[in-house]
Amino acid sequence: MSEPISGAAEGVRVSKLITERGLASRREADAWIEAGWVKVDGKMAVLGQRAAPDCRIEIDPRARNEQARRVTVLLHKPMGFVSGQAEDGHKPAVTLVIPANHWKDDPTRLAFHPGQLRGLAPAGRLDIDSTGLLVLTQDGRIAKTLIGDETKVEKEYLVRVQHTKPGRLPDTELERLRHGLELDGRPLRPARVSWQNEDQLRFVLREGRKRQIRRMCELVGLKVVGLKRVRIGSVSLGQLPPGQWRYLGDHERFI
Repeated sequence: MSEPISGAAEGVRVSKLITERGLASRREADAWIEAGWVKVDGKMAVLGQRAAPDCRIEIDPRARNEQARRVTVLLHKPMGFVSGQAEDGHKPAVTLVIPANHWKDDPTRLAFHPGQLRGLAPAGRLDIDSTGLLVLTQDGRIAKTLIGDETKVEKEYLVRVQHTKPGRLPDTELERLRHGLELDGRPLRPARVSWQNEDQLRFVLREGRKRQIRRMCELVGLKVVGLKRVRIGSVSLGQLPPGQWRYLGDHERFI
């Protein structure tokens, strides 16, 4: 076995390079390095090591095998559950991922086992008073794709609203919802917003600020009374019942 090499003072952390190349999440990369599964320019890497941005990185097949076993769960989150850690007496959505709630029509036919809960975390958030598609994953690559300011993945919502001002929403305000609003001093990215019926809007966003849709609606005189996420990228909620979950299939991709 090659001797570990010490990190150079210059360069980029090897774990960051692995992440930037889309090979793994930062946490996975550190775990792989610690396990001795990463070589840089032919030599065993060590935690904290830095290397040239164009260095050659080799990943042991054992790391790939471990990564391939990681699951991603699609949950139809009902109201009253928080996306992440328990707060104010409300349970986290991951507590719904039990065999009794596994959708009987899950097309993957994968079998549940308790190890699939280890490290299973939400890739994005859905407010406690919102429902719909929530992704929980053990795969850092999927989390990186769906979370953060740089994500380009579309998220589609059906939003029931009440008017807080007399009359219908003017077309000029609908245009502001599409592009022209800002939250917390930062402009929002362009969005696709259209009426589905007289009291329901369809939003398609490429970002996810905290309570973004509710705050956008308030700025144009609308109150949100129901919000449901029905799609993330090319993955739809479909017929998945509230409170139930299924696995992401091998053929399914968010982008």
